[in-house]
Amino acid sequence: MAPPHQSENSAPATVTTVDVTAARDLIAAAGGHRYLDVRTEEELSKLGHLVEVDRSINVPYMFIPSQGCRVKNAQFVEQVASLFTKEEHVVVGCQSGKRSEQACVDLQAAVCMYVRTYVRPT
Repeated sequence: MAPPHQSENSAPATVTTVDVTAARDLIAAAGGHRYLDVRTEEELSKLGHLVEVDRSINVPYMFIPSQGCRVKNAQFVEQVASLFTKEEHVVVGCQSGKRSEQACVDLQAAVCMYVRTYVRPT
């Protein structure tokens, strides 16, 4: 389990990490978790989907504008909240685990979603 993280306006949020195998099992289980891929569209097009497309949604946590520096998606929380209900269980993943962890903390603080799990690369 990852250490608690402090978001801007809330108490510490606990973000649970799982490995790729556990994430796959959570998503594959009947009534299981849905997968939120927070990679950029460029990463998604190069590397492909990590899980079945019908169980996966891509909302980039960051963008890479022409200058090359990553910029946080200012509408990330609103976009995710429009696609998932607060009752859904969500596994969040990216390429390294850092953006997915940040995304979990932001979503917990903003909309109290059940996004306490992110995939830790193996």
